Amino acid sequence: MRRCSVLAALVAALIVAAPSVLRAQDPRVFRWAGDPEGGAPYVEASPTNPEALIGFDVEIAELIARGLHLAPKFVLIEFSSIDQSIARGDAEIGMGGIEDTPAHRATLSVTVPYYEFREVLSVRDADAGRYRTLQDLAGRRVGTLGGTIAYDILLKAQPQLGLVVVPYEDDVHPYQDLVLGRVDAVLLDNVLAERRKRTISGFAIQPESIATSHYVGVLSTANAALRDRVDEVLRGAMRDGALEAIFRKWELWSDDQAALYRRVLAREEVAPITGVDLIEASATLTKWAATKRYLPALLRASLITIVLSCVAMLLAVTVGVLIASGRVYGSAPLRWLLTGYVELMRGTPILLQLFVLYYGIASAVKLPAFVAALLGLALNYGAYESEIYRGALESISPGQLEAARTLGFSERQILWLIRGPQAFRLALPPMTNDFVALLKDSALVSVLTVVELTKQTQIFATNLGSWVIPGFLCAGLYLAMSLPLSALARRFEQRWKAPTQ
Repeated sequence: MRRCSVLAALVAALIVAAPSVLRAQDPRVFRWAGDPEGGAPYVEASPTNPEALIGFDVEIAELIARGLHLAPKFVLIEFSSIDQSIARGDAEIGMGGIEDTPAHRATLSVTVPYYEFREVLSVRDADAGRYRTLQDLAGRRVGTLGGTIAYDILLKAQPQLGLVVVPYEDDVHPYQDLVLGRVDAVLLDNVLAERRKRTISGFAIQPESIATSHYVGVLSTANAALRDRVDEVLRGAMRDGALEAIFRKWELWSDDQAALYRRVLAREEVAPITGVDLIEASATLTKWAATKRYLPALLRASLITIVLSCVAMLLAVTVGVLIASGRVYGSAPLRWLLTGYVELMRGTPILLQLFVLYYGIASAVKLPAFVAALLGLALNYGAYESEIYRGALESISPGQLEAARTLGFSERQILWLIRGPQAFRLALPPMTNDFVALLKDSALVSVLTVVELTKQTQIFATNLGSWVIPGFLCAGLYLAMSLPLSALARRFEQRWKAPTQ
């Protein structure tokens, strides 16, 4: 007993001490967070050495570390999670094209701005004279990145102009979809627009600016003193030309930066956003007011999720039944073909399959985002369903089948009257589990610009600066959708369960 109590005390001590141990860092290291996935020209993997990082924010982070007499250490964090990770202490500073917004200023310690950018419209070459302002795009589809200043601008303009706002998770696909005609314009900052213009042809950048803001670094509120030291390093780099040299190297220097640096060095107040009046930032509202603002959007996203999941499951069941029947009753070549399909769908990530359906075959077939998401989920889950149904069909005792044939039943009659009903009873429980899993996997379709529940929650959390309320709301809505479905399935199981032998 004493050994058990000592062991329990030791485990408890380790649990209590674990957070501080895990967070203990070398005081000589300056950790900075960024996301190299689609992070050019801020943070990206070097094309000549995948182990090395390049980008102007990489060089600025190293400049700051040198100014603090520390060694820089990169911490890879998904861009949408940088704010939350910085707040919990995963790194000292977050960088990588982070915008100066009221939400950031309300929830984090923000550095002085070190680069001024412009929000610009990009349109197809043929539409350059037609779509020059947001007003010209009334009723049109406009792409952008979710959770950005550009996204907030479009949301504000949406009621008056009837815009269809299409949020993306990276800055490559908006311009590809623009050229393909899936969207009529893209609103993003000029750094991203000019970067993509070098590799994607067929679109033009309008010279007029929709709004102006800045790139900043973000630190936790507890690191305000460190933020002040970082600010002094940045001011020093503005004075001695080190920042200018970095941006000239990346072909991003402009007269706007010189004007910005004069204001920063004079310690003038620099507004986070100019040129447009945004809706009040969620982070500056009370939690209740922010929740009321986003709740209708979350409910609409929930409707998209449940419709997408139900229709995709119906298609998956149909596909699964056809594949299972073909593998049980079909000829040898058909069985080999269907087996290859099942292994292909089960052996490759569903995310890859969604990308292929929406982007990979776009040059031949331009599927709408919702249709591509529906087909992707249905075809993937159809392969899994087929294995459930095949196993259920083959589990029916051969004696029953032989007896039916002896009585003169055809194979079709045996399937519909004897084998099928029993197999359905056996397949119902795992089929129910798959439905619940599909409901949650529907979150993956956000990569195809379908704004379902998880994506809308992520946007809410980004603008609020916290995952607590959005996370609870999202979990509650998923439970509200899945629990009734599970209860209904259990009722069917009880009604149709196989009799005890």
